[in-house]
Amino acid sequence: MLQIQRNRRRCRAAVEYARFRQRISIRMKQNSSWLDPSASRETARRELAMLISRFAPVDGAHQTAIPSLTFYRYSAPADLGCGVTSSAFVFAAQGAKRVVVAGQAYDYDHLHCLVTSVDLPMTSRVTRASSDAPYLCVKLTLDPQRIVELATQLHLPEPDAASAGEGIAVGSLSAPVFDAALRLVRLLDAPGDIPVLAPLIEKELLYRLMTSEQGKRLRHIAISGSQTYRIARAIEWIQKHYTELLRVEILAQEVNMSVSSLHHHFKNVTTLSPLQYQKQLRLHEARRLLLGQNGDVGSVAIRVGYDSPSQFSREYSRLFGAPPLRDVVQLRRQNGVGFGE
Repeated sequence: MLQIQRNRRRCRAAVEYARFRQRISIRMKQNSSWLDPSASRETARRELAMLISRFAPVDGAHQTAIPSLTFYRYSAPADLGCGVTSSAFVFAAQGAKRVVVAGQAYDYDHLHCLVTSVDLPMTSRVTRASSDAPYLCVKLTLDPQRIVELATQLHLPEPDAASAGEGIAVGSLSAPVFDAALRLVRLLDAPGDIPVLAPLIEKELLYRLMTSEQGKRLRHIAISGSQTYRIARAIEWIQKHYTELLRVEILAQEVNMSVSSLHHHFKNVTTLSPLQYQKQLRLHEARRLLLGQNGDVGSVAIRVGYDSPSQFSREYSRLFGAPPLRDVVQLRRQNGVGFGE
C-alpha cells in the first residue's frame, strides 16, 4: 500500500512538473524580458524544488541514480541528531537548515551553500519547513581524487603549506553553481544520459566550486603534504580508533607532524583539539546508539570507549545540555517515534 501511495505521488509530481515546464516555455515565447536574473533564478529554484519533491516523495534521505547525489526531505522543523560530515557540497532548494560544529552554527538555504572538506562531528536541525513547503535539500559528495585531478588539469597553483582554515564554511550560492546543480538533477529524468553526462556536469560543478571562494579550501584536502591533507589523515586515524586511549604523540607520528604543529593545525581545521574531537565522536555515536535503543546508558558508555559511566553522563550533559536518558526522551518527543538521519 505504501509503495502504491509513493507511486501515485510521483505520478502527480511528474504531471505537475510537465505543466510547470510548459508554462515556462509559453512565457519565454511571449515575453523575452521575463528572463531578468532574479525572476529566472526563482523559476529555476521552483523547478529544482519540484524535481526533488518528485524523487523524494516522503521525509528522509533519498539516494538517487547518480551515486554522489542525495536528496533530503522534511515536512516540519526537526532535530536530525548527530552525525559526521563528509567532504560535500550542500544547499536547500526550499526551506533552511542549521548545522552545528564545535558550538559554531552554520545556516544555509536556497541562497547559501555549505561546503565541507573534512569529516567533522556535528548536530543538525531543519529550521524552516512545512507540509506545504517542505525542506528539500541537495547533497553532492565530493571526491578528493577528482579534486586533485581537476587541479592538475587546470594547472591551478598548489595552496601553500599553511592550513586553509576551518574544514566547513557557508558561502553564497552563485548562479553558475546553481545552474550546474540543476542540470545534474534534470538528468534523473533521462537515466540513459547519466553515465555519459553526469560525470561531465559533476566536473563542471567541481570546477565552479574550486574557482570560487571555497577553491583553496577544497584544493588543500587533495594536496599531499599540505597541513589540511595531514589533518584529514589524522581525522581518519581517530575515527578508526575512537574507542581507544588517544596518545597525541603517536597520532603526530602517524601523520608526520610534531605534537605542537598537530595541535595547532588540527584546531585550525576542526576548531577542536584531537582529544576534543575524539570525545565528540564518542558522544555523538553514544547518542545515536541510545536513540536507536541499542543498549542502556552504562553499556553504551563502555561501547564507545568510556571506563566510567558517571564521567560519560557528565560529558554527555555538557555537550548536549541534558543527561543521556532525558536528552533521548526529549528528542523522541520532539520528532515522534522515528528519528531522522
